[in-house]
Amino acid sequence: MEQGTQNINSFHLAGIVPIAGQPLDFRLPWHDSLMPLAQGYTALQHAVMECAYAGCETVWVVCHYETQPLIRHILGEYVQDPVWYYRKNDTFPSESRKLIPIYYVPIHPKDRDKRDCLGWSVLYGANAAYAVTRKLSKWTIPDKYYASFPHGIYNNEALRDYRRAISSKNRFVLSYSNQHIHNGLPLGFTFDAIDFKLARKQLREDATGLRMPGAGPGGEVLPIEKRWSARQFPLDKVFRSVIIKEDTEIVNVQWFYNIDNWEGYCDFLSSTARHDISVPYEKILKYNEFNPIGVDNTDEK
Repeated sequence: MEQGTQNINSFHLAGIVPIAGQPLDFRLPWHDSLMPLAQGYTALQHAVMECAYAGCETVWVVCHYETQPLIRHILGEYVQDPVWYYRKNDTFPSESRKLIPIYYVPIHPKDRDKRDCLGWSVLYGANAAYAVTRKLSKWTIPDKYYASFPHGIYNNEALRDYRRAISSKNRFVLSYSNQHIHNGLPLGFTFDAIDFKLARKQLREDATGLRMPGAGPGGEVLPIEKRWSARQFPLDKVFRSVIIKEDTEIVNVQWFYNIDNWEGYCDFLSSTARHDISVPYEKILKYNEFNPIGVDNTDEK
C-alpha cells in the first residue's frame, strides 16, 4: 500500500466501518451492528453518518457475505453529505449536494475465524479501498483512512467542525476521559499507509504463526493452540503501532458509551445521552441506488 497522490485541490479520505468480527453477546437474529439507537436509526447508520460528518469521500463497510444483503438493504449505495445537503441559498440547491458512495467489502475466507477481529476488519477494509482505487487511477488512491465503529456511541455530528483537521497530513484521534484507540476504546481515528503497514506487520507476527518473539532469522511457528489467536485481539493490541505524535489532533468527546455488550447497551438506553443522538434527516440516509450504466430506464410503450 502506498500513500495517495495529493495535490492542493484533492484529498481522498476513505471511511472504514468494520462490522465483520467475532459476534457480541446480544444473541439476536440480526447483526449486532443493527441494534437501534433511536426510532428507525441503528448503530451501523450512526457509524456511516460519522464518516459523512468527518468528510469522507467514500465509505467502505467490511462485513461477511451472509450479512451483506440486509446491510445493503438498509444503507443502499450512497449517503448524502450532510454538510452540503442544506445549501438553500444556492441557485440550484440539489446540484450542490454531494453523494458519498458506500462499498461493501467481504472478509476473505482464508481470514474468517482465523484473524477476523474488529481491528483486522479495519485493516482489510483499508487494503480493499487501496486495491480498488489503485486500479482506477493513482489520483483516486486514499490519502488517509478514518475508522468508525458502530458500537462506539458519541455525538458524531461535532466532527463537521474538524473536517479540515481530519483531512490533513496530521493524525486525528477522538478520546474520552484521556483514553482513545490506544486504550482499546472504539473511538474514531485516522491512519495512513505507513500506519497500516506497521499494524498489519505487528498483527501477523503476533498471531498468524509466522514467528515467535525473539526467534532467529529462520523464525519459529507458534504452537497450534496459539495460532489464529488474532480473532480475539482487542483494538489496542492491533493499533498500538499507530504512534500519537505532538502534531496529532486529539479531540475529546463530551460523552461516550461502548455498546459491544448487553450491559453497556442498557446503560446507554437508560442515560440522558440517548436524547442527544442526532438522527439525520430521512432523505440523507434514505435507501438509494446509482443508476445502472448502459440500462434504458424508460418505460416501454
